[in-house]
Amino acid sequence: MSGSQARLFEKIATGVPPQGGGVTMGQAVVLGGSMAGLLAARVLSEHADEVLIVERDGSEVDQGPRAGVPQGSQVHALLPAGAVQLERWFPGFVAEAVALGAVTPPQDGSREWFYIDGRRRVTAPIDQDWPVLVSTRPFLEALVRRRTLAAPNIRMVTGQAEGLLWEGDAVVGVRYRPAGADGADLADDAAALAADLVVDAMGRSSRLSDWLEQAGWQRPPMRRMPIRLNYATAVFRHDPGISEVWNAVSVAAADPQTGTPARIGGFTLVEDQRWIMLVSGYGEDRPSRDTKDYLQRCRTDFPAVFGDIAERAEMLGEVVTYHQSDSRRRDFHLLRRFPAGLVAAGDSVASFNPVYGQGMTSAALHASCLSAYLHATDTTLSDPALGYFALVRVVVDAAWQVSTFADLALPHVDGPYPRGYRLTRWVAGLLFEQSVTDTVTSERMARVTTMLAHPDSLARPAVLLRALRLYAKERSTGSRKRPG
Repeated sequence: MSGSQARLFEKIATGVPPQGGGVTMGQAVVLGGSMAGLLAARVLSEHADEVLIVERDGSEVDQGPRAGVPQGSQVHALLPAGAVQLERWFPGFVAEAVALGAVTPPQDGSREWFYIDGRRRVTAPIDQDWPVLVSTRPFLEALVRRRTLAAPNIRMVTGQAEGLLWEGDAVVGVRYRPAGADGADLADDAAALAADLVVDAMGRSSRLSDWLEQAGWQRPPMRRMPIRLNYATAVFRHDPGISEVWNAVSVAAADPQTGTPARIGGFTLVEDQRWIMLVSGYGEDRPSRDTKDYLQRCRTDFPAVFGDIAERAEMLGEVVTYHQSDSRRRDFHLLRRFPAGLVAAGDSVASFNPVYGQGMTSAALHASCLSAYLHATDTTLSDPALGYFALVRVVVDAAWQVSTFADLALPHVDGPYPRGYRLTRWVAGLLFEQSVTDTVTSERMARVTTMLAHPDSLARPAVLLRALRLYAKERSTGSRKRPG
């Protein structure tokens, strides 16, 4: 199964545009106009006469973070797999983003630093063949929205989704409250939208499970992993005189001897010559909006470059905070019965610890799953979209495996532990250490962490045999201890 998932993931993550044909429909409705909804609409535009996006937040994304994206002011990362998908659906996207100010770090890694427990870690150099695009979330979402709505058959309406329209065992539309309406009568034509396919892209707070249960269907099983993540972000004017570093990540494990909690921090250069910097804590370790607290954390809890930027660069605006209690996934693929005419995408399916930057990229890969499903020769909208959810499961499993496996190392996270956790942890530690000196291992690890490859690709016999040979050689020469 692991090998098949890895191969299927490669097909999902392709950057090759799909060929013509596939399912056709009259009208499709997407609930939610964030990244997942916008990309789903772009895919649907090749199959539907008209695509309507119902978005409750009518504010312009060009004006900064939207109320509908509470974490929009925080550091966001578009992993390379996400950039591949944006280029796939919007040819020339990367070049346009760079022309408008997005950052592409040097491929030699000279301005990107990575720290483990306070020490800078330098990995073996690799020939990077994937795009890297760095910007703020509002910048990226604004560009995706403009490119999406440029399609002649995509339209956005402002309103609040209130439920589904049913016909037998199929969803045939949605009920919504238009912006400015009092919602007194949701049965009139103005508050109903017919649809051949409905996409739930309403995010972590999606009410789809409630709507399904109210209509007599089973709720999708939900899995949660408590993480109790807290973080704070501030923006600074870039000053090369303070530091030559564009991007840095610092990961520090908890130290039971000193009582120091686990912490992750990072900063990156973004559009308009600004640094955006995040500091985080877990559990009761909560960064606040107080500027003094933020500056102190940057100086005392992270490598010196964090403190240099915080203390010497000009802070633009105020410190903003965010809290996420858990990672969660709704396992639609486990349902034996599901209505036709309905799918879910993005955080409505799964949301992960945001410090790993998987959210927007996962949403882009869900759009790829939707395209593959609609192009499959055996797809018909009169049947439940089980084939779609089978594809999405592959993407969710990949992100979930990487992020939750790392979170299980946190002292306040006590499971659930997957089967074979101890062995997998040993192998992961082995590969992680070998990536410092071995170019092949470094490249393989990088493709997994950037979601260009499925984690199961690291379990292929050739990869494991190489790792064991290198480990045996290093142990025989005394150059390597047991993997951590």
